[in-house]
Amino acid sequence: MKALTRRGVAAIVALTLVGLAAAGASARVQAPAKGTQSIQVCALLPDTKSSVRYELFDRPYLAKAFKAAGVSYSIVNAQGDQQRQRSQADQCLTNGAKVILVDALNSGVGAAIENLAAARGVKTIDYDRLVLKGKASYYVSFNNVDVGKLQGRGVVSGLKAKGTYSKKPVVAELNGAPTDNNAKLFKQGYDSILKPLYKSGTFKKGPDQSVPDWDNQKARTIFDQMLVRTSNKINAVAAANDGLAGAVVAALQARRLKPIPLSGQDATPQGVQNILAGWQTMTVYKSVKKEAAKAAEIAIALIKGRPVKTNAKINNGSRMVPSYFLTPVTITKKNYTLLFKDGFLKRSQVCVGKYKKYCK
Repeated sequence: MKALTRRGVAAIVALTLVGLAAAGASARVQAPAKGTQSIQVCALLPDTKSSVRYELFDRPYLAKAFKAAGVSYSIVNAQGDQQRQRSQADQCLTNGAKVILVDALNSGVGAAIENLAAARGVKTIDYDRLVLKGKASYYVSFNNVDVGKLQGRGVVSGLKAKGTYSKKPVVAELNGAPTDNNAKLFKQGYDSILKPLYKSGTFKKGPDQSVPDWDNQKARTIFDQMLVRTSNKINAVAAANDGLAGAVVAALQARRLKPIPLSGQDATPQGVQNILAGWQTMTVYKSVKKEAAKAAEIAIALIKGRPVKTNAKINNGSRMVPSYFLTPVTITKKNYTLLFKDGFLKRSQVCVGKYKKYCK
């Protein structure tokens, strides 16, 4: 987040706080029948630290889908607190939820929630993040290895465009939280692109470190240390999302270093601004609108006894989970307006302040 202008920070913080204020420590519930606290579906979101997406996008899209179906619902955010997420799940069960969408902080708390739900006959859906050895009936996400491959290719393309591909560039990797299975899948993806180039000697493997809790401030500290260890000789970075990429940008700017090829993910306003300004090479657009719609569709089908359509299966470490994978898209300077056309971002979120001059 360091790379944002003050105005950009204020805008995102304001938007996030609006969502949080509405959510509070409890649920945002569509008004159920008078005199009851019954809800039919619950969505457990993890935090706002790993990405601003959860309050900016997931919450409103899920709410819209549940409202349209006439389903009573609760959407809560654990704000990075494992115990809070477990307590929120308990409250969902107490309030009568028949289905719970679980975007778990980690597989440990996710499995505990799903075991408890299963014991009470409540269905769970892994949302965005797979719960290892969990009991979810379904999993809805993107092919996260493919997301990582797009990031790896983005780094390679950036080095070629910069003319440093053939100069044995040092490539660092700034990975997501070690407790997040998605982060492991992203890394698996970009390593599948980068490792052959390390092995052949085309690239030199630089520092490779995970960021606890996807914390952008910790990412800044970690990347600062990477620069110190390499005497600033890092030529590209595979960063697992836009927040981590923003930490890289902030560190480079603080040292008055030039931009380097840099990947991202989530197509956040900050990430797109960094792309437009030349500080970030690409981001990965995962249509949260489509992801939320599909997860809500499956939840509603379970509630109403309708058949569920899936297009894949994934091994969660103990069994194969029926899944629905959506397709991620690379975003660069050439196609960033797709985000506006899809209604994912508003031009006013990106083309403001010093970034306005970069917009088409």
